[in-house]
Amino acid sequence: MVNRFQKIVGFDRSMALASSALTALIPLAIVIGAALGTFLHDEDIADRIIGRYGLTGEGADAVRALFTPAGDTGPSVGVFGVLFLTVSALSFERATQRLFEQTWELKPLSVRNTRNGLWWILSLGVYLTVSGLLHSALGQGRLGLAAAACDVPVTAAFLLWSGRLLSAARITWTDLLPFAVTGSVLTGVYSVGAGVYLPRLFNSYASRYGSVGAVFAMISGLFGVMLVLVGSAALGREVRDELVRIGQGQRPSEREVRGQWDSVVEQARSRWQSARKQISHRRNKDLGDQRDGEDLGE
Repeated sequence: MVNRFQKIVGFDRSMALASSALTALIPLAIVIGAALGTFLHDEDIADRIIGRYGLTGEGADAVRALFTPAGDTGPSVGVFGVLFLTVSALSFERATQRLFEQTWELKPLSVRNTRNGLWWILSLGVYLTVSGLLHSALGQGRLGLAAAACDVPVTAAFLLWSGRLLSAARITWTDLLPFAVTGSVLTGVYSVGAGVYLPRLFNSYASRYGSVGAVFAMISGLFGVMLVLVGSAALGREVRDELVRIGQGQRPSEREVRGQWDSVVEQARSRWQSARKQISHRRNKDLGDQRDGEDLGE
């Protein structure tokens, strides 16, 4: 699983997904909030986020400043807004599609899978709406355990549908099942943990950066979600392959297992040493800049 995670460049893939998700989910959340506002007049999208994570003080103010429209007018969606939403959502869809293609080693389809991508964007909106309603109805407690438990099968169904649709049916339901189960359970656990640390994160960033701090907090939370999904994809692929090998009676030799483990350790050690060199170089550069500034001051 570690080898698979490194092969798809898991951390970089998670950050790319989080960045594209931020530009897609904020306008999508505003559109969904505007649509639901017709039926639910008591709360807008900002109030729902604040209530979902129990935000108070500067964190709540930052979310309101980010999602509440200026003046007394409600959120509206024009032609340019629909175009921007479509482009940003398709960018997120492409990043998610590449995750499945790289993890299952499929030939990239790119724009040839646009029709399925549009269906996936629509299903993403439905999933976010259902998940939001579940947390609104069942998430009264601090941890929201009931809402997280009820959201697990919904997330599993959405992940199954996502893998099947974005791979253009090249990955079977059986092959996707370990990923869907793992991803939904770990996402539920992460959701419970996020209910504890995200309020502190919002307040901390809002006190430092104002309303922009809400964006920093959101991308940090999204990175955690995407890291869970990328790790679940790597784990699900390896679990399925192992189950197939067990069913066929195959058993790798101890030498093969040791060779794979040594390769993983060597790659991890190489990346760690490279990261240490970059940190040391940056630190020395900062110290040099600081000394030059002191010399100029003198």
